[in-house]
Parts: sequence; structure tokens; C-alpha cells
Amino acid sequence: MTTETKDVAGDRVVIFDTTLRDGEQCPGATMTFDEKLDVADLLDAMGVDIIEAGFPIASEGDFEAVTAIAKRVKRATVAGLARAINADIDRAGEAVRHAQRGRIHTFVSTSPIHLAHQMRKSEAEVLEIITATVTRARNLVEDVEWSAMDATRTGIDYLCQCVDAAIKAGATTINLPDTVGYATPEEYAAMFRAVRERVPDSDKAIFSTHCHNDLGLAVANSLAALDAGARQIECTINGIGERAGNAALEEIVMAIRTRSDALPYRTGIETTMLARASKLVSAVTNFPVQYNKAIVGRNAFAHESGIHQDGMLKHQQTYEIMTPESVGVAKTSLVMGKHSGRNAFRTKLKELGYEFGENAFEDAFNRFKALADRKKHVYDEDIEALVDQSIAHAHDRMKVVALQVVAGTSGPQSATLTLDIDGNQQTVHANGNGPVDATFAAIHKLVPHTARLELYQVHAVTEGTDAQAEVSVRLSEDGRVVTGRGADTDTLVASAQAYVAALAKLMLKRQKTAKAEQAV
Repeated sequence: MTTETKDVAGDRVVIFDTTLRDGEQCPGATMTFDEKLDVADLLDAMGVDIIEAGFPIASEGDFEAVTAIAKRVKRATVAGLARAINADIDRAGEAVRHAQRGRIHTFVSTSPIHLAHQMRKSEAEVLEIITATVTRARNLVEDVEWSAMDATRTGIDYLCQCVDAAIKAGATTINLPDTVGYATPEEYAAMFRAVRERVPDSDKAIFSTHCHNDLGLAVANSLAALDAGARQIECTINGIGERAGNAALEEIVMAIRTRSDALPYRTGIETTMLARASKLVSAVTNFPVQYNKAIVGRNAFAHESGIHQDGMLKHQQTYEIMTPESVGVAKTSLVMGKHSGRNAFRTKLKELGYEFGENAFEDAFNRFKALADRKKHVYDEDIEALVDQSIAHAHDRMKVVALQVVAGTSGPQSATLTLDIDGNQQTVHANGNGPVDATFAAIHKLVPHTARLELYQVHAVTEGTDAQAEVSVRLSEDGRVVTGRGADTDTLVASAQAYVAALAKLMLKRQKTAKAEQAV
């Protein structure tokens, strides 16, 4: 039994975060190298046990990111994903070898439908592959996780054979994922019980969950597996991931903390950092968090019903089962304005969970002062929006410098736009069918492309006619999907920012594809 296995015996649940791997596979959620490092730093600081940093064989960029994260993470184990292929395993081993604690996470399909149509292998052949590849991984690192892809649609007899082979070959963690989000909590727990009871050496490994949310049961399934002996949960910030996403880390952690009577377990997560993690991941992926999202949504601690408000005024616990402060949500105040100085702004940022270097702080402060000149009251949400904008676009190669728009009933509507592209400012004028169309046409003149606009969404950050508008734009081109966000008191400026941010990500994806093709 490994040291880590002993450490998590009993009620301790290992939190395995795959935001940087499975989360990034969500269409449009690609992160830059620097953004991945920022997310990894925060995950490490908040107490995540294992950070799955990427899929090293997938691209040179993924390999470099996993390597860099392995070198800088101080507390967490850093994992690299690998298919059951020698080249994948070797590449993952090379990437995580710099970590204080490195893990190779290798997987292979086990369900009949996957074996017949994807693997095109027999059950016996897959058993041989498991033994060979897990052994190879174990020769590179001491910590090896093996996953049975599509475990929930695999016959229990064969699944037990596969798990037994993986443990005998040296796997220290066994993951039984609900890859397609098909299982119910009762079925998922029963699978874990059966495997742990029937595999002779099951006590030599930690059992892990990895649930997708196709039926909205990812969190429920993950928690159900704990009662059946699982002690690692794989999850993502905000529940992002392929298709309908993964089990949400913040929901898992707060369910365990809040319902300790029904869930007698514990994690090492600092829960007051959950809101900050949610905001950072939302900012760097340009994926807005739905308003009614559990734990971290804007309305998670909002009460509008008169009955609810009355109860809250009399006693907070009448309608709140946890406090906003427990997840890092500070109470909104109206103390910030154009007369606020650097010290007050720095203190406010700390209250909201932000830590910046001097250059980044000065940029955020200047944006705050500019906003305060345009708004009478600056809410916490306003500060979060402008700071998240700074984080999301800090490394963009294109930025909006100036925009003037002519709109109205008579037409033609037009836009004059200045962009900074790789340090060079260029200005163009364009007409359109409305001010937004004219703005996007101007961008197209400066940066020709064939991308299709799939989503254009606007919402107000706070109330009032002077509220900041937050705009989301989704573009697609040749199978690539990207999302960008912008925020400004001028909706058209925010629209330009969002479109340019998405376009910058699309160009980055083009470059990565071109490099990969050249390498081949």
C-alpha cells in the first residue's frame, strides 16, 4: 500500500481537479499557456490534492504546460493523461518527472460498444494492453492511475478482470468513470461495491470517480460512490468539461462540508477560495457562470421573494444553509468610487480574492478609475468584471483601442474602429445593418477571417442605466470553437472586446494546428 493510500484511509476524500485537461476539452474553453499557470497556482493554493495538468502527447503546447506546472506546483500532485499507448505514457512521464509528486493517468476503453467500434480489440487483447501499459507507467513513476473508460457500460465480470490486472501491474489508483453520464447514483455505487468486493487486491488502491453530467447526475453519482468506498473524486471548477460537463468541484466540496451528517467525509480544500476559482476559470475560458449555478452563481445567495427576505432578516439560516463568506463571497458594498485611492482599491481586491503583482495592479487600478469616472456607484460586481477582463485579455495579441459608432433610425449605421495588433495600431471604417453589425464588419476588415458567429449575448453586470454590459461572443471555424467576453459601460465597446478576444483565441488555435501539421 502506498503512502498516499494510507493518508486517505477513512474519511479523507482526495480532490482530483481536471479543469486544465477535461475542462479545457469543452468547445471554446481553450486556455493559453499563461492562463493555465494562473489556474494551476490557484488550485494548488486552495488545497487541490491532484491537478491533472493536461494531455502531454496531444500537442507541444500541452506538453510544455504540463511540464511548467509540474515544475512550479508546491503542494499538489501533478498528473498527465496518457492513452494506453507507449508513446503517450513516455511523454506523460517526461512531462511530470519535474514534479515533487508526479502521476501518470492512463486509460483504456472496456465497454463492449467501445471495444467493438473504437478499440476494435478483443477483451483478452485489452487485458494484455492494461498489464503492459500500466507496468510501463509504473517503471517511470511510483504513482499510476488507471481508468476504465466507459466503466458504467462494462460488464461487471470483465470490469473486475481489468481492475485486477491494473492493480497487479502496479496501479495505485483505480478510476471507474461514468464517461457518458449514463448512470444513476444507485447503479454507480453498486458498481464500486461489486468491484471492491470481488477484486482480491482492491485494498491496495484508491478508488476514484469521474462523472459526466449528461443527465445532471454527476455530483450525485460522485457522492454516492463515496458510500461504496471511493475516496477520490475527479471534478472541475464550474463543472466545465466535454458535452454537459463534469462534476463541479465547488458543489462536491460544499456538499461534503454542509451535509457532514449524511456525508461523513472531509477534504483539504480551503472553501473561501471557491468563488475566486470560479471567477478565474470563467474569465480565462470566457465561459459565463449561469446565474443560478449552485455555490458560485450570482444568485446563489440572492433572495428576492418577500417571504424569503422576511425570513432572512429574522434569522439567516431560515433560507441559507451556508454563508456567502464560507465560499469566498463578500457582501456587496458601495464604498468604492472615483475618490478611492490605491490602498482602498488594493484592500477591496483582497476582499474579493484577487492578488496581483505591481504592474497588473496598476493596470487594474487605472481601469477602475476610468470606470469610476463614468459610473456614480462602483459595485463589487463591477470591480470583478473589470479585473476579470484584465486577466482574460492580458496576453491577447489584439486589443480594442478606440471605437466610434453612428447609429439611429435613418442609417446607414457605421463604425470607426482602431485595433492594436501585435503592437501596431490600425484604423478602419465600415457600414453595417445596425451598430453591432457595423462594429463586427470593421473588425473583419482589419482581421479577415471565415469564422461564423454562433452566439452573441449581452447582460448587465449590475442594475441601473450606467451598468456595465458584459458581452459573450462565440465563433466557429473549421471545427474550432472559441468564446470571448468583454465588459464596458458602452455595450458596443464590450461587443468589440468580446469579438476581438474570441478572434485572438481562434488565431492562436490556427497557429497550433499549423505547427502540428508541420511537425507531422
